[in-house]
Amino acid sequence: MAMSRANMGQQITKPGQKKKVASVMREFKEGKLHSGSKKGPVVTNPKQAVAIALSEARAVKKAVGGRIDGCAMRGLTRG
Repeated sequence: MAMSRANMGQQITKPGQKKKVASVMREFKEGKLHSGSKKGPVVTNPKQAVAIALSEARAVKKAVGGRIDGCAMRGLTRG
């Protein structure tokens, strides 16, 4: 099955990832987003804020599990 050019760069995102990106961008807009830790300088560059948001969303995906097995998705167990 061939993919269209429009869909080639898109990734499947999880709801937790979308929430994380939204919360990080909200912090940036409020001026509360820090680089590194809370002691680090406040982020003023929107591109840096997007990079931090995507990095944290990637961490959420790894914490939840990057891939759902077909059996687990259907509620079956392997024996």
